Amino acid sequence: MVSMKKVLFGVVVEKDRSGYFAYCPQLQGCYTQGKTYEKAIHHIKDAIRLHLDDRRSKHENIPLPESVSVTTLEIAA
Repeated sequence: MVSMKKVLFGVVVEKDRSGYFAYCPQLQGCYTQGKTYEKAIHHIKDAIRLHLDDRRSKHENIPLPESVSVTTLEIAA
């Protein structure tokens, strides 16, 4: 069995009317949704694994995560 190093990827989870939407900013196109927060987290983990497996199969570099910053901005609406 090949030992793989563990890497931390940032994930953003947003609540909307139909449940939760999750995406990984470091991996373009890596997103999913779930009816509950827990399901969204489960699905994004699977999506990240699949994304990384696809990159490995194509012999592409796996991008190492860089710092992700999340902030709140007050905007007049």
